[in-house]
Formats: sequence, C-alpha cells, structure tokens
Amino acid sequence: MACRLGFVALLLTALFAAPGAKAQAAGEPTGIWLTQAGDAKVKVNKCGGGICGVIVWLKDPINAATGKPEVDDKNPNPALAKRPMLGLPLFSGMRASGPNKWSGEIYNADDGKTYESHVSVSGADTLRVEGCVGILCGGETWTRAGH
Repeated sequence: MACRLGFVALLLTALFAAPGAKAQAAGEPTGIWLTQAGDAKVKVNKCGGGICGVIVWLKDPINAATGKPEVDDKNPNPALAKRPMLGLPLFSGMRASGPNKWSGEIYNADDGKTYESHVSVSGADTLRVEGCVGILCGGETWTRAGH
C-alpha cells in the first residue's frame, strides 16, 4: 500500500509540475527565431539583465549584384554601412516590461533606422516583434526555428 501511495504522490507531482514547466518554456524568448518573411534567423539571448538579438542566418547571404556577403548598406553612418549582416545586433536595451514582454529598441536593417520596440512571447513557438515611430506601430510574428 505504501508503494502505491508513493507512486500516486509521484504521479500527482509530475502532473502538477508539468504545466508550470511548459508555461515557463512558453514565456522564454531565448533561442533562434525565423522572421515572418522567412528571410533571416535571429538568435535571442539573455544579456545585461535583458535580452539581445543578432542575425545568425540569411536566406540570401550573398548580394547578387556584388557577389559579396550582405552588409548593412542602408545604415546612414558610412562606417556602420560596411558591417556584415550576419552577426548584426538588432535588439538593444531590451528589458522586461511585463510578463513575457520586453521593451527597448530594435534596429531595422531594411531602412537603417532604430525604433522603439516591444517583444512578447505568446506560446512556446511565437515571438511578436513590434516597432513604433510616435503613435504609428507595426510588427510581425516570428516563429521558433530550433537550433
């Protein structure tokens, strides 16, 4: 009988612990994320008390016109316009601003500008990335890409 009660207690512990573990994983922003357009993967890590994200993969890493690796050529700063897209930091100053939500700035390599941004995790495999200029906001949904 003691063996049965021990098994039941173990089973109940496992059942009640599992949802908590799953919910924690669902709110975790770290990992590799595929952008909505599917043209880049961004690795999100914990850093400096918040999160940071860098480009780790590009669908088209070589510029068709130059035959060379893609660079940050939309950046208005000539020194930064030559930096490679692979390894390019996108998030800066991202700090927790609520449950499963971080706020800071995001760099948009498509126009070379930095915007106020909010990142939120909704589910184990969905990251909502939003940027705002004044009251105008836009965003996209990224999906977890694995390792």
